[in-house]
Amino acid sequence: MKNISISVDVPSDILIALNESEQELKDHFQVAVAMMLFQEGKLTLGKAIQLSGLTRFEFEKSLAKNKIPVSHLSVEQIMSDADKLKDL
Repeated sequence: MKNISISVDVPSDILIALNESEQELKDHFQVAVAMMLFQEGKLTLGKAIQLSGLTRFEFEKSLAKNKIPVSHLSVEQIMSDADKLKDL
C-alpha cells in the first residue's frame, strides 16, 4: 500500500519546549490523530492502529491512558449479547 506524506508547520521553539526531536513529535501527532479519528468513529480500530504505527497492544494502551474506550458498544447491546449467550 502506498503511503502519502502530510506536512505540518510547527514553530521550532515548540520542539525546544517539548525537548523532542522532529521524529518524536511526528510520532506523537500520528498517534494523536489516529486516536482522535477512532474516537470520532471515522476509523475502525484496525485502521487507527495502522495509522498510529503502533502495535495493537501499544495503541490500546494509549487509548486507555487517554480514557478512550476500545469498544463503542452500549450497555443494551452488551446485555442483549449476554442474553443470547444464556440461550445457547
